[in-house]
Amino acid sequence: MDGMTSSVPASPLDPAIAARLKRGADGLVPAIAQQYDTGEVLMLGWMDDEALHRTLTTGRCTYWSRSRQEYWVKGDTSGHVQHVKSVALDCDADTILVKVDQVGAACHTGDRTCFDAGRLPLAQ
Repeated sequence: MDGMTSSVPASPLDPAIAARLKRGADGLVPAIAQQYDTGEVLMLGWMDDEALHRTLTTGRCTYWSRSRQEYWVKGDTSGHVQHVKSVALDCDADTILVKVDQVGAACHTGDRTCFDAGRLPLAQ
């Protein structure tokens, strides 16, 4: 193509990690935050390459807000910080698991997890 380059900016994410990721059509990967010591599932957020890079290099969870179309670091406004303990990809590399030490509530509603208020009844 006569030296033309892609208009997609180069990602600072490690190329070996970027090559493994299977992103949705929007370039995002679901990221599950789990309390590292209890196994509690805290929340689900979305990451692109930049958000994952920031998460891996800063020790704080960075997500992409689909509604606001901007990056956000968990706890910057609420004080309910997620300190990253480990990050892993699932076997298909289409989901990220971030084990964190959650300070305060993980949910924007003030609940400990985003799943506390949404329990569904099971048939007996």
